[in-house]
Amino acid sequence: QVQLVESGGGLVQAGGSLRLSCAASGRTFSSDALGWFRQAPGKEREFVAAIDFRRDMHYADSVKGRFTISRDNAKNTANLQMSSLKPEDTAVYYCAARSWTARTSPNEYPYWGQGTQVTVSS
Repeated sequence: QVQLVESGGGLVQAGGSLRLSCAASGRTFSSDALGWFRQAPGKEREFVAAIDFRRDMHYADSVKGRFTISRDNAKNTANLQMSSLKPEDTAVYYCAARSWTARTSPNEYPYWGQGTQVTVSS
C-alpha cells in the first residue's frame, strides 16, 4: 500500500522559513519522481516543485529562488525548504509521487499525501 505523509506545515510570518517533509512507503522510492503541489481556498491545485529519480529539479516560477526541493533515498523522504515566504504562499501543500520523471500537472501523479497547511501572515 502506497503511503505519503507530509509534515512541517504551520504558521509563519512573511519573510520566514518552513521545511516540509514527505515520508513515503509502499513503493520503490528511488525510482519515483516526487512533486509538491499546493491549493489555496477557491483555487485549483498548482505545481510548486518536483524532483525526479535522477535528482533533476523543477520549480514553478513563483517559487524559484525561494524554495528548494531535495530527496533522501536512504530515508524515503522528500523535503521542501521554503524561504522568504509570502502571504500568497498560504495553502495546503501536498506531496505526490509518480514513476521516474517529474511532471507539472497534478493529473500525472497517481499517489498523494493528505496535505499540510502552510499559513503565512503579513
